[in-house]
Formats: sequence, structure tokens, C-alpha cells
Amino acid sequence: MLDRTAAILDALAACDEDLSLFELSERLDLHKSTIHRLLMVLERHRLVERRAQHGKYGLGLKLFELGSKAFARLGLGERAHPFLERLAAETGETAHLCALDNGEVLYLEKVEPSRSVRVPSSVGQRNPAHCTAVGKALLAFLPQGELDALIRERGLKAHTRHTITSLALLKRELGAIRNRGYAIDDEEIEEGLRCIGAPVRDHSGRVVASMSIAGPAFRLTRAKTPGAARLVTKVAAQLSAELGYRSAKVGRGVA
Repeated sequence: MLDRTAAILDALAACDEDLSLFELSERLDLHKSTIHRLLMVLERHRLVERRAQHGKYGLGLKLFELGSKAFARLGLGERAHPFLERLAAETGETAHLCALDNGEVLYLEKVEPSRSVRVPSSVGQRNPAHCTAVGKALLAFLPQGELDALIRERGLKAHTRHTITSLALLKRELGAIRNRGYAIDDEEIEEGLRCIGAPVRDHSGRVVASMSIAGPAFRLTRAKTPGAARLVTKVAAQLSAELGYRSAKVGRGVA
């Protein structure tokens, strides 16, 4: 039974779209009654979710919670610390490492610069994903079904006049993030605050976290954004390499 349950989760994770009971039965070569019984158990524990609009199944948000706890136990924050130190030292801004947890951004680790004017934040803090650089860097690489489910549950609340509150505009922004490799929070969660975030991948290439720098907009100006973004994406790629991800563009680690 456990093997079949794991096979259902693997099948849903491998597909960019939600799957119907029939499609799961076909893919796994199991009788529909067996699939249905296992799905009911998984749904009860929020490991899968039956989407109201079409009745198909997708991965549930409980997996975000379990995944975030697993990262913490594996010492992701500790492994990321020297990379965050480099970001803070070279940019003079606060560096963060974050993951998605129950549909929100959870701050796993931070390193502050020596400057007196710093961005206030704390490990364990939570923020909405749609209006933060770290959050958008994570949302950009979610399967479409998971993204839609998260937005339905959380909404797109306006925090400043710059917050993206249209789903169509957010999806356009997430596409741009995938193309350029980094996200920007341009005073979207707080007036006067600008952040740049990039995805962090594990050995399989899956985006499991994001790292960022955050600073006052008068210091982290739009003119400085391209150079800062190159550094953030480079260091995020190096942390990804530390976690086992292999890419021709990844450097050899923190210099």
C-alpha cells in the first residue's frame, strides 16, 4: 500500500498538470477503485487536493510544510550561511534564505551587513509570496496547478500601490523571472524597500528555496539592480551546486 501511495505522489509531481482518477489509473496500471481509495487517504491528510473546477487531483500544500521541515533538519540554513555572508559583505545589504511553507514565504536564515540602516527581519518570519522577491522566485517554478491553488487560497492582497494584484500580470511577471533567473520586489510589500531574489535548486534541479538581498530603495537603486542581480543569481547557483545541482553555468563555490 505504501509503495502505491508513493507512486501516486510521484506521478502527480512528475506532471505539470493535475490528473484525473482515470489518468492516474492509466499511468500506474492500477484499478480505479484502488487509486480512489488511496486518494481519499491522501486528501484527508492534505497531501493531495481535488481541484473544485475540474475534479482532477494535484499535490497538496501539506507537502510544502513537510518539505520545509525537512530542509531545516538537513541544515540547509547552516549550509547556506557562508553564501549569505558573501552576499551581505559584497552588497552591504541584508541577505536572506527562504522557502515556501504552507503557501507563505518562511525565512530560514539571514545575515545582516554592518551598516546602521538595515532591513528589519527575523528567522521564522513569514511574508506573502506574491509581493516579495524571494516569494516570486519560488512561485515562478511551481507547477501551474500548484500555483493556481495557492493563489486561490491566499489571494493577491495589495500591500502598497506597487503590489501586483492581477493574476494575469503576476503570471506574466513569473514568466519574466524564469527567463532572466531572478525576481525583484520593487517596493511591493513595503514602500521604500527593494529586494532581489533568485532560486536555489537541489540535486534533482528542483527549486527548494530562494535567496535574496533586501535594502532601502534609496541605496539599492534601480541603476544598481542589474549588477546586484548578477551577484545574487551567481551566489544562488553556487549554493545550488553545494546541494548537488550540476549546471555548466555554476561556479565553484564561495570565493
